[in-house]
Amino acid sequence: MQSGLGKTNKWLLEFKTKDPTKNPLMGWESSDDTLTELKIEFSSKELAINYAKKKKIEYEIIEPKKRKIVKKSYADNFLK
Repeated sequence: MQSGLGKTNKWLLEFKTKDPTKNPLMGWESSDDTLTELKIEFSSKELAINYAKKKKIEYEIIEPKKRKIVKKSYADNFLK
């Protein structure tokens, strides 16, 4: 089975967690910072960078990895 490429051409702006704390009862990581719940989608890298610069947000670009695509056919299972 191969994964599709749908919805992979988007750029995300995500905020890092400030002052994470550990919940003593459940052991989950939590924070009072609500910006960590915010994810903004952009159609291009340039739009994301321009938005971050305009709002004076420090940013780090993480380039997507190139995928190695191996074309397969169901019929190949029976040819060998």
